[in-house]
Amino acid sequence: MSAIGIDTGLDLAGARGGPDEISRRLESLPASSYVWRLVILLSLGGCFEIYDLFFTGYIAPGLTRSGLLTTTTQAFFGFSGIGAFVAVTFAGLFIGAFFLSFLADRFGRRSIFTVALLGYSAASVAMACQTSAGGLLLWRFIAGIGIGVEIITIDAYITELVPSWMRGRAFAINQAVMFIAVPAVAFLSWWLVPLSPYGVDGWRWVVLIGAAGSMVIWVLRLFVPESPLWLARHGRAEEADKILTRLETASGAALAQPKRPAATPPARAAQPAVFADLFKPPYLSLVVLFMVFNFCQAFGFYGFANWVPTLLVEKGITVTKSLQYSFIVAFAYPIAPLLAASFADRLERKWIICGACVAIIVFGTGFSQFTEPALLILSGVLLTAANMTMSYAYHAYQTEVFPTSIRARASGLVYSMSRLSAAFSGFIIAYVLREAGVGGVFGLITAAMVIVIVAIAIFGPNVRGKPLDA
Repeated sequence: MSAIGIDTGLDLAGARGGPDEISRRLESLPASSYVWRLVILLSLGGCFEIYDLFFTGYIAPGLTRSGLLTTTTQAFFGFSGIGAFVAVTFAGLFIGAFFLSFLADRFGRRSIFTVALLGYSAASVAMACQTSAGGLLLWRFIAGIGIGVEIITIDAYITELVPSWMRGRAFAINQAVMFIAVPAVAFLSWWLVPLSPYGVDGWRWVVLIGAAGSMVIWVLRLFVPESPLWLARHGRAEEADKILTRLETASGAALAQPKRPAATPPARAAQPAVFADLFKPPYLSLVVLFMVFNFCQAFGFYGFANWVPTLLVEKGITVTKSLQYSFIVAFAYPIAPLLAASFADRLERKWIICGACVAIIVFGTGFSQFTEPALLILSGVLLTAANMTMSYAYHAYQTEVFPTSIRARASGLVYSMSRLSAAFSGFIIAYVLREAGVGGVFGLITAAMVIVIVAIAIFGPNVRGKPLDA
């Protein structure tokens, strides 16, 4: 043991490149173009992840048109229907989030961000070349694993690059940029899915275009630094100090102090923790809360997002028209978070989530009842906006409540429940759609949203204005 540690009582964690000091300096950063540029670059990397995830619903009519899959199946767990395609997507997401999220804690946010991006892009190319239902489902499952790792890594990455007082806006902008991919994939699906350019099914073109575009994002890793807080927690103090100094210099932090909440507590070092500690106090209650939340919220978000073209077809609208309506609704995905940025850091995350869930119930009920095209589109847009408001809020919420040393694996554990839920929801929604129609689907979504509201309102912690690891 060093003389410094014994005799002077100096807190090594509080040294200039130590974890405590890095956390305090991060919390003192003002907003700057450089910080926002990093957020946008990471979000652009996530664009193709969202593209890949959301074409699940938009190419579904094309998969049934080509004869590879059917809309519903006689057996509950039928593996020849769209429900199976949705299920294997989220089964892969579950594996990635639950079993592999620790990789970002062990090897760093930057490295895993890049590897996961390449992995799911390659798997998507392979999927587009399949001619059997079995091959299609297998490669969709493998692609889902990569997406599961990528989503968790980006959330942890952004959480550790921005101070708490602007983290809500950062996640709102992050979601807005990433979800630009949704109208893009909706447009391409509307255009290509009913066709077979050069004798190749339109849905295959949709998949290949996304995979090809994601390769461009490989260069992003050259411009995005590693998380300074992750480096500090792993003993790489000098590297952490250099990166944070660059952030401070770009923002002029040395010359001007930012406005900070008056009651902000000082940051402290997070205690070392391993995966097993997530099932012990003080983390156990948070883990249980967010596992319940994620299991239920997936019914609201993906129950609509992945099924909207199919739901429209079931209401008697043609495939081409359903894709056209879905394309219009898709514009709410990037626009809603931009609007939500105006109040993202003014309200507690828990109340934003609860309010969004109430809106999901109201607008979902409208969507299930309306048949007039204008009202269907309006309710679909408002329902999507509510889903996106909930999405940006909980992506920030479930990462900032856990310490840096286990942030990725903890958020991966709880987030994996949404993947498990969404995997089964593919079969459940297909069954409910067949037995009870579109109204029954939204009855199921309403029940799930009520559980979310009760759980988060009663047990959700307050996080606004608190530094990481505080």
